[in-house]
Amino acid sequence: MEYTSGAASWRKVLRRAVVALLPGRPRQRRPGWSIGVPLIAAAAGLLFTTTATTAGGTALREDRRPQLTQLIEDRREQVAASERRAARLRDEVEGDTAALAGSDSPIREQRDRAAASRQAAGFTALRGTGVVVELDDAPRRPEQGLPEGASNDDLVVHQQDVQAVVNALWAGGAEAMSIMNVRVLATSAVRCVGNTLLLHGRVYSPPFKIVAIGDPAALQQALAASEGVRVFKGVVNDFHLGYRERVSTVTVPAFEDSTALRAAKVPR
Repeated sequence: MEYTSGAASWRKVLRRAVVALLPGRPRQRRPGWSIGVPLIAAAAGLLFTTTATTAGGTALREDRRPQLTQLIEDRREQVAASERRAARLRDEVEGDTAALAGSDSPIREQRDRAAASRQAAGFTALRGTGVVVELDDAPRRPEQGLPEGASNDDLVVHQQDVQAVVNALWAGGAEAMSIMNVRVLATSAVRCVGNTLLLHGRVYSPPFKIVAIGDPAALQQALAASEGVRVFKGVVNDFHLGYRERVSTVTVPAFEDSTALRAAKVPR
């Protein structure tokens, strides 16, 4: 029995040695990772290359607001330069017309006819008693938040608010009118872009000042009767918008922009 037990022990030792010398069983591979990793790496490389090409050496998330501000300022300077050049050309045309009028009777007659209509057309400055109206946005108070029931859209002056005041003053018999010290005519378009006013190609920020020459009592009565003005006044206290109206002796400048019409319709 002792010999048999010893033989069994040796057999176990020999079996273990043989198993240790045999080549190991290959591990099971995962084909998904072997294919996915190179594809992900290739896609990442393509994304980095595309981003670098698009950026062109600049930061894609760079704040462009300073560039936009500079662009707006450049355009304003260009507009101002064009206006100065147009004014010089108008003076030259006026001078040449005056010189010709001295020796040409038809030109002199038409020049006198045009001069008689300059005031009615708005090409001369006027001074007199009238009404001044100012519209302003609500003050920004981030720490207090928005008034109850209000949105950001309720806290700014809109195009319809300015237009309501302008229409009421015309209806009240205004002889001349200006917005932000710019003469406006019956053909002038009042537009708002966000909370800024676009008038004759120029942009103005609030408060918006509207001046009208005429009978103060009639002008104020027309403002009080305007539905649009009443609506704006109704939300002034709720949303802290600005509305000021006063009688004063004012000056309305002459109209200095282009008088060319792009479209017109004869009333019937």
